[in-house]
Amino acid sequence: MDGQIISSAAQVIIAVIPIVGIAIGGVVVFFYLLWHHLEIRKQIQTGTYKHEKFNLKAYSLLIGLLLTGTGLMLTLFFSLMNGVSPSLLGGLIPLSIGICLIIFYKLNDWN
Repeated sequence: MDGQIISSAAQVIIAVIPIVGIAIGGVVVFFYLLWHHLEIRKQIQTGTYKHEKFNLKAYSLLIGLLLTGTGLMLTLFFSLMNGVSPSLLGGLIPLSIGICLIIFYKLNDWN
């Protein structure tokens, strides 16, 4: 930052932004899960609940593709910015998990 001194108030605000984002995200996830639970409970009470089977094959493919794409982009970014360094693991870990999920998708013979 060209040797500029950042005020302590600005440093505190910069440090608080991710914490507030995580807290708000946690509140949103909590209320979504609560709403979903209450909805399912009401459907069971009224007799309109239909249990749907979870499609593991489609889920593993979707998550595998998302993690592979994200991991590939992070790996390229970190390798171009820092070269070979420990920060490269930030891209290699999701990349390898994504590739493993795609292999899992390919190896299982579901109908």
